[in-house]
Amino acid sequence: MSSGATHGAPAAPTGGGRMKNSAQDKQWLAEHPVSLKRVAELFRPHLGSVIVVVLLIVASSIIGLAQPFIVRELIDDAIPNSNVRLLMFGAGGLVLIALATAVLEVLQTWRATLMGQRVMHRLRTGLFTHLQKQSLGFFTNSRSGDVQSRLINDVGQMQSVITNSATSIASNLTTVVATAVAMVAISWKLSLISLIVFPPAILLAKQTAKLRRAVTGKRQREMSNLTSLIEERLSISGVRLSKIMGTGSADAAVFADSSHKLIDLEMKSALAGRWRMATMSIIFAAIPAALYLAAGLPVTGEGMSIGTLVAFTGLQAGIFRPVMGLMQLSVQWVSAMALFSRVFEYLDTEQELPVPKNPKPVEPEHVQGYVELRNVSFRYPQANRATLDQLNLTLEAGTMTAVVGSTGSGKSTLGSLLPRLLDPTSGQVLLDGVDLKDYAPEGIANVVSVVAQESYLLHDTVRANLLWAAPEASEAQLWQALEAAQIAELIRGLPQGIDTEVGQRGHRFSGGEQQRLAIARTMLRKPKVLVLDEATSALDTVTEALVQQALDELAVGRTTLLIAHRLSTVMRADKIVVLEDGQIAEAGTFDELVALGGRFARLVQNSELAAQRN
Repeated sequence: MSSGATHGAPAAPTGGGRMKNSAQDKQWLAEHPVSLKRVAELFRPHLGSVIVVVLLIVASSIIGLAQPFIVRELIDDAIPNSNVRLLMFGAGGLVLIALATAVLEVLQTWRATLMGQRVMHRLRTGLFTHLQKQSLGFFTNSRSGDVQSRLINDVGQMQSVITNSATSIASNLTTVVATAVAMVAISWKLSLISLIVFPPAILLAKQTAKLRRAVTGKRQREMSNLTSLIEERLSISGVRLSKIMGTGSADAAVFADSSHKLIDLEMKSALAGRWRMATMSIIFAAIPAALYLAAGLPVTGEGMSIGTLVAFTGLQAGIFRPVMGLMQLSVQWVSAMALFSRVFEYLDTEQELPVPKNPKPVEPEHVQGYVELRNVSFRYPQANRATLDQLNLTLEAGTMTAVVGSTGSGKSTLGSLLPRLLDPTSGQVLLDGVDLKDYAPEGIANVVSVVAQESYLLHDTVRANLLWAAPEASEAQLWQALEAAQIAELIRGLPQGIDTEVGQRGHRFSGGEQQRLAIARTMLRKPKVLVLDEATSALDTVTEALVQQALDELAVGRTTLLIAHRLSTVMRADKIVVLEDGQIAEAGTFDELVALGGRFARLVQNSELAAQRN
């Protein structure tokens, strides 16, 4: 098929792994804004879970703050006064608080994770289903790996946003507010001292985070490059090409260079901001020192008990981490919105091949296979001319029509119209008098099948590849299809027989064997209309003969559109159509066209001359 299509979603800043770069996320959001209302709609079905998670977070934070007050009572009263009753209640209270917060945190994690997984399941399956409905042009023009990255990486990271970041923000906010209130309640004087020390600590932490993000962005880019090298060089096609070209040493050197760069970036990432963090540790050490000093001075420490000091110090030490978590809120928010934006962009991509709201039913047993193209034109986006131009063609039920023509004449585009891989720019393609646009895609697939030049096999067993086409097929039907495709004997001779793995993209088998397996798979579908698109053009003469036998068996009783370069394959066709610049130049039987002495006759003559030279 021509690759002239240029439609498809614009490329997002993704790769082997999405780069966590705040500036990049901001730029993406500026170009592709996302509605907060739309994000909230994702959680509407889970509103009850959201409320429960928030309540669990609040309860856990509030219960945990009882600990310093109990400690103060133990130190100031129970221990010095040997108050056994208070001591027992206090010690028991500390254990109960730890138990309660642990249980609440487990429940919170369970509910939040379950909610997040359900939201992600809905997004993931919705995106996968939506992408399945896109045209071939969408995938042709989407950047390599971008579809997989959004479906796996972006959606996966959104799970982290929901279950970790969102709950972390809620927990940090609750903890900071509750802790600040408790600190003031215990000692407003010590609270003022803490406020003086906090600003420089927060500033240093923010600078450190910024420095680490910059280094992390570079590291992620290099990691993405390393991943791409692995995917390209160690795929079966990449390894084959490397061995043929003798580039193994050069490829290893490129990989080693990228890996060596990662050493430097990993070191920078590990050491980024370490001096600032060392400075912060000094500040943290100075905070309790300042508190002890204030507690010991007559002016600020008058009436302050040891228990109050210990309780306040514990609160002060525990408030810094949630404060720093809230400082990262803006970065987390931008990253989260960028993730949602990228996924929503694909979900918003319009289908080029729209599905009818009320599709007409397709009953394979009642389909005759009469195909008609009425005034069909097709132009690829940004193409200089139409690939097909006002084409009118009829395929009588149960007959074979061969289409020949030079490269670019529109043969493969014509073949793509019948299974509705493409829609005509204008005109109609009808099956038994009904426009294909009025059928559901699944209905068309049940009666129209394609065998192309390049077959595609799943990385699974022969059996699984056959059952992919007909899940209900019996063992006898599988072997019957293999027999008809002239490959049953080969499959029987394999160590695992029909349960043999075909390998990545079917590389366990030769090209001709792959074709015959694809033909057997198509036979199991029992299509009424068959498109053979250059199915034997890449095969040697012996293999072509075997595949041709299989194709002849497959085409019996079916409406067949045969697209071919080799004229030897079109002689058995009921009608031959010669395409020229997207229009029918000649049409008739083999003998009629040869007798006509036109384009087809010249093609036959050139083919015979070429055969004589060989």
